Amino acid sequence: MFDPDMFDTHHHMLDMTFNTSENELENVRDDDFEAKSGAEMLEEACGSDQQRSKKKRYNRHTQHQIQEMEAFFKECPHPDDKQRMELSRELGLEPLQVKFWFQNKRTQMKAQHERHENAMLKADNEKLRAENIRYREAFAHSTCPNCGSSTALGEMSFEDQHLRIENSRLRDEIDRMNGYAPKCGKPLPSSYYHLPSNAPTRSLDLGITNFGQQSCFVGEMYGTADFLRSISRPSEADKPVIVELAVSAMDELTRMAQAGEPLWVPGDTKSSEVVLNESEYLTSFRGGIGPKSLGLRTEASRVSAIVFMNHVKLVDIFMDATQWSTVFCGIVSRASTVEVLSAGLPGNCNGALHVMSAEFQVPSPLVPTRENYFVRYCKQHSDGTWAVADVSLDTLTPSPIPKGRRRPSGCLIQELPNGYSKITWVEHVEVDETGVPSMYRPLVNSGLAFGAKRWVATLDRQCERLATSMATTIATGELRVMSSIEGRKSMLKLAERMVTSFCAGVGASSIHAWTALPAAGSDDVRVVTRKSTDEPGRPPGVVLSAATSFWIPVSPKVVFDFLRKEKSRSEWDILSNRGLVQEMANIANGRHSGNCVSLLRVNSANSSQSNMLILQESCTDSTGSYVVYAPVDTVAMNVVLSGCDPDYVALLPSGFAILPDGPAGSNGGGILEVGSGGSLITVAFQILVDSVPTARLSIGSVATVNSLIKCTVERIRAAVMRETHD
Repeated sequence: MFDPDMFDTHHHMLDMTFNTSENELENVRDDDFEAKSGAEMLEEACGSDQQRSKKKRYNRHTQHQIQEMEAFFKECPHPDDKQRMELSRELGLEPLQVKFWFQNKRTQMKAQHERHENAMLKADNEKLRAENIRYREAFAHSTCPNCGSSTALGEMSFEDQHLRIENSRLRDEIDRMNGYAPKCGKPLPSSYYHLPSNAPTRSLDLGITNFGQQSCFVGEMYGTADFLRSISRPSEADKPVIVELAVSAMDELTRMAQAGEPLWVPGDTKSSEVVLNESEYLTSFRGGIGPKSLGLRTEASRVSAIVFMNHVKLVDIFMDATQWSTVFCGIVSRASTVEVLSAGLPGNCNGALHVMSAEFQVPSPLVPTRENYFVRYCKQHSDGTWAVADVSLDTLTPSPIPKGRRRPSGCLIQELPNGYSKITWVEHVEVDETGVPSMYRPLVNSGLAFGAKRWVATLDRQCERLATSMATTIATGELRVMSSIEGRKSMLKLAERMVTSFCAGVGASSIHAWTALPAAGSDDVRVVTRKSTDEPGRPPGVVLSAATSFWIPVSPKVVFDFLRKEKSRSEWDILSNRGLVQEMANIANGRHSGNCVSLLRVNSANSSQSNMLILQESCTDSTGSYVVYAPVDTVAMNVVLSGCDPDYVALLPSGFAILPDGPAGSNGGGILEVGSGGSLITVAFQILVDSVPTARLSIGSVATVNSLIKCTVERIRAAVMRETHD
């Protein structure tokens, strides 16, 4: 029996499909695939009302370029990398511009074909519409053969529709969780299915205590939504704009890296770093991402240095988000590649174009991080020099970040003999610094926190570390516990993971829901929790992290030497219980004596306690220092020293980040105050508070770690000041 209701539903769906396609394709015009360059499209998107009112002068491809590409398209609509390179040379275009012209041409041909199909569908749709109306009228006047009453088209109530949608969602959720259960090795508890969908996910709460008169939550790591997670892949319409912007940024970076005065003027007389002349910049570079936004401050610097690493390896590090964030873990708290628009030529990264997101930090929970959405373009110039250029894409996001953006920045890499490379680094950003605490402002304003000097100093130190990890000999100091090169490499790999984990967890990242504990003194202690289950390299349970930053009127060098030496450890390390600390092994990983990985044994004064092993890495450069350590199991450490994979050795890193409080001698007069040679120290601890990840966090655990961190701070202040006066 014919069902008009079903026929009407089918007709309605077909009608919607046609109308949607027709409306979308009405906006497609042949000229759109040839006319505007990416820079002009970006100018239209970012320009003011006054600019939009002016007549645009479009920089179209020449008629010759279009004819040549049209002819090639008829023969081969999908050219490979080699063919695109040949076309780009013949026509004087960038390979990526050729690539996107062919993509747009294919889209144009597809749109024309769809227009023809839509015309046919429209005719069929009109026929179905007429038949649907006829059947509706016939059915409206029909009667039921059984009861003789008239029939009517029934409609589902809103409540029924809502219930069906909710039931479908819950069934999908149950199926998804059932798929996870076998991976966990245990059946899913039936009580899960009865949890309301809006139930709170946090179970680690604090009750009413002397911390306050209201109950509060200790924040969770990885527990908040943030900008970087919300970024989606660029649309097809955005890709030509991104290419145009990347090409422009590469040109600007190259010119800024090679220019002298008046664009760059000398900065501090004690440093080789130069700073940007903003008025000259605005005169020389009128395009790019537009004028500076109101309320933002410009930070621009340039530094050159020679590092011990092959240029090919350097380029690979920059174009791999994981390697890049690991090498610069003290600056890049996290990074990801959103989309690879071009992988470059086969065998190298020449022409590679990656859309990326990253978060830049100062190792302190008090200083806000800087989130950026940008494109990274890698190119080899005709003289053999490689360049890696970044530029922000914040204007292409639905909600641009108001806190800052990245103007053309990056580095030029020149190959030198014997595996060395010369790096010229340009860092140029616009930022909102309103959230920076006054204690850190001299450091941030000077450029030492995020500027070119810090990037280059970090890279130089990491290049030395990598060279050390590839050494084929064992030094005398390592022979006491190590008997193989594999054991040495395994220990260095474990220490690298420890430092990376420490840096990722100590900053004010948006994924860290830091909670400030009420402080009796001036130190602001922040705490955050992390629930770990089957994460390799982390003990299962609830981990409580606590951190604070404070200033001390002593130079960073004195503080670093005091904290890294085993002889002074008993003066500040409460967990060592005043025991004798003995160094069992020392692996040097840099020219400075403070750059090393150590294995320490704490011989406790209490005979009832077993001896404890501590893995420690200390590292320093001209912009900052770290002392990071973690207790390690003796059995696990023996496995590592034998050369086995250290990835599954559980670590809870703690330690210190030591930064200068500003440019050396910025205030003059020899007065010890912020900005005059003192130190900004961040101390962080991690403790396992419960072996059950769903347990409620007790007040005692928070009070314990709060007392631990404050006592450590007081001990360091007293001991360092005493040593300085002595």
